Amino acid sequence: MASGKILAGLDIGTTKICVIIAEVDEANQVNIVGVGTVPSEGLRRGIVINLEKTVQSISRAIEKAERMAGIEIKAAYAGIAGDHIRSINSRGVIAVSRKDNEIGPADVARVVDAAKAVAIPADREIIHVIPQQFMVDDQDGIKDPIGMSGIRLEAEVHIITGAVTSAKNICKSIEKAGLRVEDLVLEPLASSHAVLGPDERDLGVVLVDVGGGTTDVAVFYEGSIRHTAIIGLGGASITNDIAIGLRTPIDKAEQLKIEHGCALSSMVSEDEKIMVPGVGGRPTRELSRYVLSAMIEPRMEEIFTLALKEVRKNHFADLLGAGVVITGGAAVMQGVTEIAEQVFEMPVRIGVPTGVSGLVDAVSDPKFSTGVGLILHAFHTEEMDADYSKGPLSRLSSGIRRLVESFF
Repeated sequence: MASGKILAGLDIGTTKICVIIAEVDEANQVNIVGVGTVPSEGLRRGIVINLEKTVQSISRAIEKAERMAGIEIKAAYAGIAGDHIRSINSRGVIAVSRKDNEIGPADVARVVDAAKAVAIPADREIIHVIPQQFMVDDQDGIKDPIGMSGIRLEAEVHIITGAVTSAKNICKSIEKAGLRVEDLVLEPLASSHAVLGPDERDLGVVLVDVGGGTTDVAVFYEGSIRHTAIIGLGGASITNDIAIGLRTPIDKAEQLKIEHGCALSSMVSEDEKIMVPGVGGRPTRELSRYVLSAMIEPRMEEIFTLALKEVRKNHFADLLGAGVVITGGAAVMQGVTEIAEQVFEMPVRIGVPTGVSGLVDAVSDPKFSTGVGLILHAFHTEEMDADYSKGPLSRLSSGIRRLVESFF
């Protein structure tokens, strides 16, 4: 890819909107040059509920990032989540077209097209079609069949769909804020680029991204994504529990969660005291930190139990040797690793974004995993397109090229 190329990632979350700007240098390194984060208004559980407020929030985040970077951006790769997201695994079969039975790029494109020819309701659209593996005749487990000889080519793919209206509203918000949408990327898929290593993907790993309105789950095995799901609970659910349970305003409940929250009450001493602001002018009162933790623990346990239920929907659940990686804003809370290990009964680590240089300190927090992941997704995608513009896939549309290349 040409040095000096500017990439932008836009993470539209329920609690925050984050714009990250990066520049590709001469050594093909991705340098973060600008970060803009603002509180999110107009969204609930990843879905736009107030278009004008969403546009204003996106515009403010863009302005902050551009001011830091000293660069004006025209387009961005945007994340999409929300509990309208659904995923299915599908299989396609074709006969190899060439007389010498050598599999070419056009055969791969045809078999992926055959695999994605499933009945999708009219109110849904395909966001990603990700090849998991190919089979040539009776040989399975093939990642790249191009150049191999065979009569029959099969493909197993992972299809991710979303509600047409939700995707359109996100695109409309971004365009009204003055940016062109390069691509919509499923947020757990984006986060995986920033926090997972190739060895974890191969051995088998669960990525749990605990965001504000939703928790995103992605299961990887043998280098490919096997299952994705969006759970309609997140950090905002914990904040609401605290606000109701302690009778304190939402913003003060969020502050209490960040400063004093612990996801496992057994780690907190009953002697520790915290000050809880009252609501509607009522006086501040002293409370045991243990009480706060006892409110957070059941909701956190529920989120991880629902994530485990999603993991068990596929037959790779018992083969995930790399355990669980937790990322997202709520991942930094004390006790998250410990309660996750109890629920999943697997080793757990906190995922912090890697793979970039430049303003690393500004993004070295789990809450920036999706934003950094979008930048890395953009980098890999544009690098592919640059390579293929000269290669044998140049005759195929960029959409099909990306399908063919996705996980080779």
